[in-house]
Amino acid sequence: MANLKNELLRKLPSVSSLLDCETARGWLAEQPRPLVADCIRDALAELREQILADDAGRCAAAHVTDEFVLERVREHLDERTRPHIRQAVNATGVILHTALGRAVWPEGVVDAMIDGLKGYVTLAADRRTGKRSERHHRVEGILTELTGAEAATVVNNNAAATLIVLAALCEGKEAVVSRGQLVEIGGSFRLPDVMAQSGAVMVEVGTTNRTHLRDYENAITDETGAIVRVHPSNYRITGFTKAVPLADLVALAHARGLPVIDDLGAGALVGLERFGLPHEPTIPESIAAGADVVLSSTDKLIGAGQGGVIVGTRACIERIRAHPLARAMRVDKTCLMVLERTLALFRDPELLVRQHPTYRMLATPVETLRARAEALADAIADAAPDAETEVLPGVGYLGSGTLPMEQLPTFLLGVTLGDVAARDLAERLRMDEACVFGRIEDGRVVLDVRTMTDAQVPRVAGAVARAAR
Repeated sequence: MANLKNELLRKLPSVSSLLDCETARGWLAEQPRPLVADCIRDALAELREQILADDAGRCAAAHVTDEFVLERVREHLDERTRPHIRQAVNATGVILHTALGRAVWPEGVVDAMIDGLKGYVTLAADRRTGKRSERHHRVEGILTELTGAEAATVVNNNAAATLIVLAALCEGKEAVVSRGQLVEIGGSFRLPDVMAQSGAVMVEVGTTNRTHLRDYENAITDETGAIVRVHPSNYRITGFTKAVPLADLVALAHARGLPVIDDLGAGALVGLERFGLPHEPTIPESIAAGADVVLSSTDKLIGAGQGGVIVGTRACIERIRAHPLARAMRVDKTCLMVLERTLALFRDPELLVRQHPTYRMLATPVETLRARAEALADAIADAAPDAETEVLPGVGYLGSGTLPMEQLPTFLLGVTLGDVAARDLAERLRMDEACVFGRIEDGRVVLDVRTMTDAQVPRVAGAVARAAR
């Protein structure tokens, strides 16, 4: 065995000989020489390790030919040059999937941005005067139109919005918040920690499950800076509970000369009842109830890129804009371009459902989903006859902390592939050029068609076929 290993190691081609071959010259026409050389070294090192570790005689002369090594090099080169953030098929059934980029941008929004992204844009330029202006002016008009607020600004996510609002309005002052709203969301983001960073002094009131108006009233002192309400986001307290309505908090706070900060998290602009879902507090409702500042994410129920919307009274928004953190948290042109164009869809409820992927997914009838799952089963049967499929009823979720307990009825396609383990099949689908993300249930891969499109059906079927090969 030792002699065989030594013979195979001696037959491995050199880096210089591979660099001089026709295949490598083709790569060098498009890629830097040091990168191609590194990939050759990596492939050779990988093969040496496999040969040395082979005690079962699996390695043979065919594994040390130029052609075999170059195929390994090609794999390394593809991995090094392929963008890591790439298009994927979401077959998980989670509409706002954080790991997959949360909301899908409307196709019309993306198309409308292409020309602008190829050149200069009017990010902070006033076309009328030709002078520089504030970039938040690009979206303030439509935000105030849709929410009823006096003024608006945008920062780079809702965590930043929470931090800057507290820093601008409550630094060195007490922020009164219900104990049942001291949330921790993904990435160990904890409201008490954010309050501490902002310089606000957190004052907890009530209990985990019940908070009364008198609890807030008794907590207000000369040191109080604001009353804060926080949406529970990714959890719910049920049973023996009580929370104070926003209008009552506003009445109390304003009688004492204090602002109310309403952190809505997901930030709905329209009621979700029309999609058969429970009511989710909306930004316009909070403004109508008298909240002085309302903040939310832009990449959840608004469905734009990552950002944090802050709307409210002109006095509060001006204090927030003037805070030193404002520049550190400001957004770039892409965020504002996506946000402005996405917000425009909310002017027309029918247009919203037709053109906004999040709301189109929510509005898709279950029978349409069944038909899509059956079409996927047929396509897989044609492309991968050895695969076994079964159309199944199932449930999905809105995701990203929005209505965490609410299940969305859907249809799934269960897929099995001979003796291939479900986890291995799931990995093959993810690593395929189609990059399909599903989930595993009952020992098999299931693909939820609610978060897919009809156009993706042949793409997914092709991925299953390649996984079978």
